Amino acid sequence: MDMHSEEETTDIEKLYEDTLHRIASGRIAKGKIVSKRSDDVVVDVGYKSEGVVPVSEFTSEELAGLSEGDEIEVFIERINDREGVVTLSRDRASKIRAWESLSEAYNNNELVEGTVAGKTKGGLFVDIAGIRAFLPASQIDIKIVKDKEMDAYLGKSMQLKVLKLTTPKGQFSENQIAGASVVVSRRAVVEAERMRMKEETLKIIKEGELLKGVVKNITDYGVFVDLGGIDGLLHISDISWRRVNHPSEFFKIGDAEEFVVLKFDGETEKVTLGYKQKIADPWLTVDEKYEPGMKLKGKVMNIADYGIFVEVEQGLEGLIHVSEIDWDPRPKHPSKYVSVGEAIEAMVISVNREERRLSLSMKNLKPKPWQLVGESYKVGQKITGKVKTLTDFGAFVRLPEGVDGLIHISDFSWTKHIKHPSELLKKGQKVEAVILSLEPDKERMALGIKQLAADPWIEEIPAKFRLGDESKGTILKITDFGIFVELKGGVEGLVYSSEIDASKEIKEGDEIPVRIIKLNPDERKIGLSMKNVKSGEATEQATDED
Repeated sequence: MDMHSEEETTDIEKLYEDTLHRIASGRIAKGKIVSKRSDDVVVDVGYKSEGVVPVSEFTSEELAGLSEGDEIEVFIERINDREGVVTLSRDRASKIRAWESLSEAYNNNELVEGTVAGKTKGGLFVDIAGIRAFLPASQIDIKIVKDKEMDAYLGKSMQLKVLKLTTPKGQFSENQIAGASVVVSRRAVVEAERMRMKEETLKIIKEGELLKGVVKNITDYGVFVDLGGIDGLLHISDISWRRVNHPSEFFKIGDAEEFVVLKFDGETEKVTLGYKQKIADPWLTVDEKYEPGMKLKGKVMNIADYGIFVEVEQGLEGLIHVSEIDWDPRPKHPSKYVSVGEAIEAMVISVNREERRLSLSMKNLKPKPWQLVGESYKVGQKITGKVKTLTDFGAFVRLPEGVDGLIHISDFSWTKHIKHPSELLKKGQKVEAVILSLEPDKERMALGIKQLAADPWIEEIPAKFRLGDESKGTILKITDFGIFVELKGGVEGLVYSSEIDASKEIKEGDEIPVRIIKLNPDERKIGLSMKNVKSGEATEQATDED
């Protein structure tokens, strides 16, 4: 028995015919997931046969997320009624929809979202829902983007305007889709946004106003700031109340800060900005806050050959001249004492509001070296130091405290005639000496080397040398008034010019026989004669036996 009435049969046939009309090759249809197999996904599109989509059109994550009954859009590639196979493509459906969306955006002047997928000659490739579009280098930004700068855009998503669209025709065959082209622009989006921001900025900009801005470029003479569609110039002289070597000390590209509008020309839209004006000029009250002798803390901002610049408060900088760094009369380079960014203590020496000068000192926070020497040393004390300088009249010896004491040439030896300090000492040599006099208030100290031993003229020489004694001596120097001779034991004597034996040829270094004709321990002098001298051997032997 036929379960359907004639009317119902007609309705079913009509519905089937409508379905066949809708489900045809080259169309997009909605379908429901029936099952997932190893090679394909079975989809019911409302046709008498179920369709299949290759698994290659799904990512592993998408496949894992598919469930029976899920609805997806597919493109009907081919219908084979004889074999009962309907071939479907989800990728084709996505691309067709993407083209439809692109066309709609192009016709309605709307923006699209895209992701930079790669570089190409003259620009970038952008992926827009699976459609490859060309973004020319000239359309990436307002300023020209160089080839080496394009790498920074790879993988980034951005809003774009469709400039040119050549859409596929007919049934969107693979070749037609590949031959279609899309040219997009990011620059147009940026310009439109900049124009919108400019309109908003123009409503609020006025001289004296505090506006937010982003640093977009830094030069030697100033900083260019994007205020929102309008650029302003912050000159280097308006960055800080203190000295500025280069704007990069304060800003880097991309910094977001607040700036003061110093001047605005509505006709040219030229904007002059200030940054230091956000605070009052600290130099106006510098003499009220600081006075000589005051101790303060600051941050080292810059180091020069002639001194150290220290910021003591925002916008206020003082100078520690190289002469005020250390008590050493020859200080090292300032960089040997401090480093940029270091927090240090200093003392105010002078304040000059009119000339905007704040002079500071580091050495005044330390005890004066001569003060330490006066407290730590006394006359007669032995010291050890290094020879700092040699002069014709003596040698300066540097003590650990950084002060110099003088060893006069007359205090080198009790018995030898020293022509120059270099005969006994050299620069940098470590030497021991005795303090002969100490005047810290006058920053003077006299030292002696010969005083390390007892004065031989008091007992030793008078006991060893007697009037009339004969001996041998080595000629040290021949002068117009006599011959200096070194006797045994390093003692020097003088052969008077009137006592020289003219019959003998002599020269420096010769050994000659002499006789003592004068002995004056008080004046530390021994007078000698070359006349009427035998050999000196008997005297020497007798002296040795003594």
